[in-house]
Amino acid sequence: MTSTASSWLRRPLPRPTARVSLVCCPHAGGSAAFYTAWARLLPPHVELVAVQYPGRQDRLAEPAAESMDELAGAVAEALRADRPDREHVLFGHSMGASIAWETALRLEASGAGPRHVVVSGRPGPHRQRPGTVHLRDDDGLAAELRRLDGTHAALLDDPEVRAVLLPAVRADYRLIETYRPDTAARLRCPLTALTGDRDEEATEAEVAAWRSATSGEFSSLVLPGGHFYLVAQAERVVDAVLDACGVSAPAAVHPVLP
Repeated sequence: MTSTASSWLRRPLPRPTARVSLVCCPHAGGSAAFYTAWARLLPPHVELVAVQYPGRQDRLAEPAAESMDELAGAVAEALRADRPDREHVLFGHSMGASIAWETALRLEASGAGPRHVVVSGRPGPHRQRPGTVHLRDDDGLAAELRRLDGTHAALLDDPEVRAVLLPAVRADYRLIETYRPDTAARLRCPLTALTGDRDEEATEAEVAAWRSATSGEFSSLVLPGGHFYLVAQAERVVDAVLDACGVSAPAAVHPVLP
């Protein structure tokens, strides 16, 4: 699997002189575009860098990753090759939380560890559960997406869209439902865990279990909403991430940019 930075990393609002890259890993079935709106919420010295997994959008012709080791390894390699003079903050939601953590472990092992890791909507490693959603037929898979309210029902009702969307969703669910984290692994950098107060996929207690996934500082925050709480509360989530990582702008936090 190719792991060049240009294949894996998207910059919706390029900031070549930024000092920090906020690297965002999407949820199962998600794409880099999920985080596009965040780019304008960041201060000038922070650049939004969204990870694009294979098997979707402009990488539709590429086979989806089959294992966490394959996926996190490729993301880590791309980040090591990208802007080596920058600090990285890793953010991941749902499946992306595990990818961000696994990527950070690999970066630390190579001496290029991130400044901070923020995980969202995912139980800590020793509280994660296997699943069988990837074994359902297309209707069952679409029903799960509707239940989580992460994909517009109108899109799932379009047969052509379903034919394009569901293979990547199934591959992602297979990856994350068969993934077995090393519960003894620990990051050295600080870690922050976020979740929605009505998220049945990642309760407050389950998310607090990320405390044991780092030997560095740990903090957590619960915000209103379900599994995709971060969609309606993008500004609050971005502010929380910046505050946790200590990279907020001193004055205008949300500058108006062209």
